Amino acid sequence: MPKLTSVAVSLKLPFLGDINGTWEPDETEQRAAWEMYVELVTRVSLVELQPGEGLFHEALASLYTLFDSTRKILREYSPAVARPKGEGEFSFGYLAIAIINCVIRPLLAKWHPKLLHYQSMQTGTISSVLYEQQWEDSDQLRQELNNAHNTLRQYAGLLAQIAEVPPLVL
Repeated sequence: MPKLTSVAVSLKLPFLGDINGTWEPDETEQRAAWEMYVELVTRVSLVELQPGEGLFHEALASLYTLFDSTRKILREYSPAVARPKGEGEFSFGYLAIAIINCVIRPLLAKWHPKLLHYQSMQTGTISSVLYEQQWEDSDQLRQELNNAHNTLRQYAGLLAQIAEVPPLVL
């Protein structure tokens, strides 16, 4: 099997818009991509939240954990993973930080406080699931979560290519 030398990058990111170009990963970036891929595909972060399923709190918490995972991987693999290689415009570090700052951070900054405020008003014996389903903002949050999931799925697909593994996301 020939060694991967270049991958086309095409992602739509809020605030940055479309990013298109190439990524020429080295072995260090390939290992970092595999670690990030495992973090993404083993969490709720890639699962579309259907009406009546799951809790918004859990979905937001799952996304939040990606901050620590991303930081850990970036620290572990050093500045080398942030430098574009060869003719490529992108690197693991650039894309990882773009995902955190343009997809996850804005979503959490908007919805985490709103959800916490709504949850703080819960009284009585109604379940958390039913209480969240009754929230007037639930459809909007679900839509924004699903938009983020779609972007994260694209990112995961790119990481799978870099790691040279078949997509493990169903």
